[in-house]
Amino acid sequence: MKNNSSLSEYEKFLKERKKNKYKILFWQIFLLVMLLVIWEVFARVKIIDTFLFSKPSDIYVLFKEYVSNGELFKHVGISVWETVLGFTIGTVLGIIIAIMLWWSKTVAKILDPFMVVLNALPKTALAPILIVWAGAGIKGIVVIAVTISVVTTILSAYNYFINADEEKIKMLRSFGATKSQILTKLILPSNIGNIINIIKINIGMSWVGVIVGEFLVSRYGIGYLIVYGGQVFRLDLVMMGVVVLAVCALIMYEVVNVIEKIYKSKQNVDNN
Repeated sequence: MKNNSSLSEYEKFLKERKKNKYKILFWQIFLLVMLLVIWEVFARVKIIDTFLFSKPSDIYVLFKEYVSNGELFKHVGISVWETVLGFTIGTVLGIIIAIMLWWSKTVAKILDPFMVVLNALPKTALAPILIVWAGAGIKGIVVIAVTISVVTTILSAYNYFINADEEKIKMLRSFGATKSQILTKLILPSNIGNIINIIKINIGMSWVGVIVGEFLVSRYGIGYLIVYGGQVFRLDLVMMGVVVLAVCALIMYEVVNVIEKIYKSKQNVDNN
């Protein structure tokens, strides 16, 4: 009887959580739709200047035009590829350097002031110099994206590594575990969730680097569409570029979210 009661309460909890999830999704969609409706109405009744702000219907017409001639897919494909390269290289390189810092406290102390300075530097302001060093085109844009994400990755990952459970580290050492075994059996596995969070952050930061790079040197990509629209005073093109950018970033973020959910569900199964 007690088990049935507990099961019933758990089912109620699951239903309530699912209900709240749908409620949040409904309000998110509702707010987005209301924002678009208000924007469209204000533009039509001339409360806001369509020359400066455009309007959703014009953006949609332009979007269909760019989709039908295939030009949008070319720009989106290039920007997504640059972003994936940027955050992949930045994340992997940052984690490798963070492991090196965790491995040697001496190296960590030597590099600490340099990391602080690099983190404080406005990396987007250094983008023109990076372009000159790395060259124009995809290479230079990817370098900007990597530069923006790698320092944050190093600092975040290193902080997670050094804050691993000290009692577990002592226990492994008492069994004669080597440093490499502690790294592979405890430090990295226990920080998979944190590394996924770093990837989420790096997606946004890499997009910033890619768009800045495309502003400067590219003739293709979402950043190019935005800056070109601004140059010829076509705000519908600018806003379309911004909307497409937001959707691409959201999709990439959601892909990582799905991977995180799969990992957590697998972890729960293993624990049970």
